[in-house]
Amino acid sequence: MQHYLFVHFRETTSPEGEQVYFSLSRDAFTWEALHDGKPILWAYYGDHGVRDMTVIRDRGTGRTHIFATDLSLSYGMRGKYQHSWKNITAHGSRDLAHWYSDDLIHWTEEEMLPIGTEDFGCVWAPDVLFDPERGDYMLHWSSSHRRDGYGRMAIWYSRTRDFQSWTAPRLLYQKEDAGVIDSAMYTENGKYYLFVKSDHNPSRVILLRADHAEGPFARVPAFDESMAGVAEGLYEAPTAVRTDDGKWCLFLDYYGVRGAGQGYVPFVADSLESGQFARSDASFSFPFGFKHGTILPITPQEYDRMKAHDWSQVPDGR
Repeated sequence: MQHYLFVHFRETTSPEGEQVYFSLSRDAFTWEALHDGKPILWAYYGDHGVRDMTVIRDRGTGRTHIFATDLSLSYGMRGKYQHSWKNITAHGSRDLAHWYSDDLIHWTEEEMLPIGTEDFGCVWAPDVLFDPERGDYMLHWSSSHRRDGYGRMAIWYSRTRDFQSWTAPRLLYQKEDAGVIDSAMYTENGKYYLFVKSDHNPSRVILLRADHAEGPFARVPAFDESMAGVAEGLYEAPTAVRTDDGKWCLFLDYYGVRGAGQGYVPFVADSLESGQFARSDASFSFPFGFKHGTILPITPQEYDRMKAHDWSQVPDGR
């Protein structure tokens, strides 16, 4: 039986929200926050804040890696970016924040991974997939690019076998009629499934399918049909996990209100192939609104060790 670690941030108007938070669950449905809902990891470099976390375990070493967007709206919007999302998109950080741990308890200090070249705008919303076809890891993210004047966002990727050496960035997916952000990729029965948030046509999350991690990708119409009742322009940051019973839990980050009303909304499907996800709010419980994160399956022993650990020694701020 697997348990679950959710790595995420909180949408607050102060800097502590844009740090790394941990929450645990025995079943992926009922969640509780570690460290009394305070940050576990702090961003000391770059923009001094992080968003859009992803977490993955290296199958060879057992080491767990966290990557995050190097961005603080609490600090940056007031000065560096002059209250402009356009400035962030074109001139934001091309680095990703990175931490790793061998036991899920003791983590390295933040380091900056220079993943984007000088041709990229801000490197947003990383996600990592173990590619069973290639036996390596694909790190993918959203970026604008110099090639079109930092216009539409697209999904780019780099590969690694050891989380130290990375291939040069390459284009993974671009939508002909809209920018796309917030990619999340999973495998099922030899197929690759890619969730992305489309800026318009529609302005909601879509699902794509391919035979290989690098595509080419095609839309899954059944998913569009199941999302027809979900309001456009209010949900982003898809993340999913497969539970012990084989079902898929998909979480979409609701950003349609300001402040505490934001956070993940759950949907459940029997399979990715079906594309049929049903909204399931009543089946889930969150202590507060989790923002753009990723779920890592962990063992019951790891769950117990993280629950029992005294997290009070975590630095409380800078």
